[in-house]
Amino acid sequence: MNVGQGKGKYKLIAEINMIPFIDVALVLLIIFMVMTPFLVKSQLKVNLPKAASAEKAADEPNMIDVEIDKNGSIAVNGQTVPADSVESALRAVLLDVENQPVVIHADGDVPFQSVVTVMDAAKKIGVAKLGVGVKQENPPDKKKRDTVSVQPR
Repeated sequence: MNVGQGKGKYKLIAEINMIPFIDVALVLLIIFMVMTPFLVKSQLKVNLPKAASAEKAADEPNMIDVEIDKNGSIAVNGQTVPADSVESALRAVLLDVENQPVVIHADGDVPFQSVVTVMDAAKKIGVAKLGVGVKQENPPDKKKRDTVSVQPR
């Protein structure tokens, strides 16, 4: 049996078989195509209030986003939570209460009690940086853009 030389009954195959690779790539493509609409639908639609003094916040990778839509639904980092478990949801995602900012993006038509509920939950945990997301009234580049103003307590 002379496998190394490629002579005889058994020959060494020196090519990479691309068919399994293509099959896996197509299956992944189909999975992403099917899952994308579900991920987009799970996001809350929030119409932010406007403020003339809004400032662009520094991009912080560990910022916690709390969204409140006009129906009062609350989402912590994209995960919808009931109003009575906001504190536990914030506690689960907060790593450093002193340095990790929590930004509330509330719809302009939301009842103020929903915003106060989130602020109260953040205060009970001991969050040091709490902010509110708004839209700039007259942005310099004439495009509406979302801005965040984070102020320490």
